[in-house]
Amino acid sequence: MLKIGIVGLPNVGKSTLFNALTKASVPAENYPFCTIDPSVGVVGVPDVRLAELAKFSASEKIIPAAIEFVDIAGLVAGAAQGEGLGNQFLAHIRETDAILQVVRFFDDPAVLHVDGTIEPYKDIEIINMELMLADAEQVRKRRDKLERDIVTGVKDAPALDAALAKLEQGFAAGKLALHAGLTDEERKRIAHMNLLTMKPILYALNRKSGGHNLDELADGRAARAYEIIAALGSRFVMVDAATEQELNDVADADRDSFRRELGVHEDGLANLIRGAYVTLGLISFFTTGDKETRAWTIPQGSTAPVAGAAIHNDFAEKFIRAEVVSTSDLLASGSWAAAREAAKVRTEGKEYRVADGDVMVFLHG
Repeated sequence: MLKIGIVGLPNVGKSTLFNALTKASVPAENYPFCTIDPSVGVVGVPDVRLAELAKFSASEKIIPAAIEFVDIAGLVAGAAQGEGLGNQFLAHIRETDAILQVVRFFDDPAVLHVDGTIEPYKDIEIINMELMLADAEQVRKRRDKLERDIVTGVKDAPALDAALAKLEQGFAAGKLALHAGLTDEERKRIAHMNLLTMKPILYALNRKSGGHNLDELADGRAARAYEIIAALGSRFVMVDAATEQELNDVADADRDSFRRELGVHEDGLANLIRGAYVTLGLISFFTTGDKETRAWTIPQGSTAPVAGAAIHNDFAEKFIRAEVVSTSDLLASGSWAAAREAAKVRTEGKEYRVADGDVMVFLHG
């Protein structure tokens, strides 16, 4: 299951966003470090195609794809050296596949900021610097241990050391590991280290309904934030964490009208999850029948056997072929038989690259 760590400075809305995502109840008070242990919640990925396919197949149940979100205590400048709650939380981030960095994007004197001023690009720089410093320390320690391996002639030690040296040069220039210019082979060599700054980062710019939101103030702060995110090669989504948390108690049918009343015109959580998929290069395919309709998550560009492995290893190891039809074609046809008759259902082999929204039936030995 995909695992995403929610990070940011203290008191920027991480736990509020986590609550909204998971409908869980973790502390989200107006003071730093209220989250003492990481909280974990599994979130179903919203996808309207699931309900449509379930209705088409008269499925007994619907199983969405899932993401595990980990709410991690607020980091501060010096976290890599143990400031605040320090290294214990950086260790929690290492266990995730990606990072969701929450950035405060509104002015409100009633809501404390750990540095006293609201300047999102500085917040981003602080968090990324702490992640980078933690990685730099890990790389330094690994290189120290490699010295003996190089002297004693351990086969791959020089190549690993060269990759680590390149990382050190990148850190010295203020670059995340992701941007240190490693080759694909070098990335494979250092993958076991699970470096924080090798993880993709999605930025959640946290607005406030009725507040003084920076994208509306046009005083340069929003522009500076967009600029640094673009320079990092990352993406951002806008979210109103407090409103989304309030929506936890609103019936599904009433949520859109409730959002409009508050001046929030988009489903921030759905946008966030879609942004996570794009950032991580993920897509969904579906299986559907009378028992269940289910979404499966795979990397973009995956072949049919790789998609099959998401269901069961046998589907990859003993793969023969797959029947494939797009969700839109299947629904428009009205039945599997009609889709086949219209030549919308294709038989694909091992080389087929699965497209987002494919409905698949696997044949294996």
